[in-house]
Amino acid sequence: MKELVIYVHGKGGEAEETEHYKPLFPKSDVIGFDYKSQNPWKAKNEFSDFYDLNTKGYDSVILIANSIGAFFSMNALAKKTISKALFISPIVNMERLITDMMSWANVTEDELCSKKEISTDFGETLSWEYLCYVRKHPIKWNIPTCILYAANDNLTSRKTVSEFASQTGATLTVMQNGEHWFHTDEQMAFLDNWIKESI
Repeated sequence: MKELVIYVHGKGGEAEETEHYKPLFPKSDVIGFDYKSQNPWKAKNEFSDFYDLNTKGYDSVILIANSIGAFFSMNALAKKTISKALFISPIVNMERLITDMMSWANVTEDELCSKKEISTDFGETLSWEYLCYVRKHPIKWNIPTCILYAANDNLTSRKTVSEFASQTGATLTVMQNGEHWFHTDEQMAFLDNWIKESI
């Protein structure tokens, strides 16, 4: 059986991260997706086109997606044929994250609606269009999924990721001393073991 593994990086990441995952799938083709989209409505087309172009001739497709890459993937690829999804620190409720960031920045909905975009001290630009989009397009995800979550994740709460896992039937694994960005030797070893157990 011919299998393709697609790796989707998170914000600030790059397709070269895919090299880390290739030894974990020695019998599969492993490719990275260096997407350019910064919002879900543009990502919807870009992700769908990438999937259609690269999956021809394969019997099975595994998706590995990180952080916002997981959110973009769920928004764009929910109706595609994917055997299994492995999500690392996924953003599973973008509306909640945006409203959390609004709270951190002391921005009200009325202010954001009026100004359309507001820059924050923590480097994110709040967007009214983005908030409206995620409210109008809730995630509907039925693909078999395993989630790796870090107990010290500063973007998604344990309650939020647990609710998502329950709603979608996803398997949830928690690294107690992990962070949103898995990058230390200990964290990457935990991640690698999680992947081996998930497949």
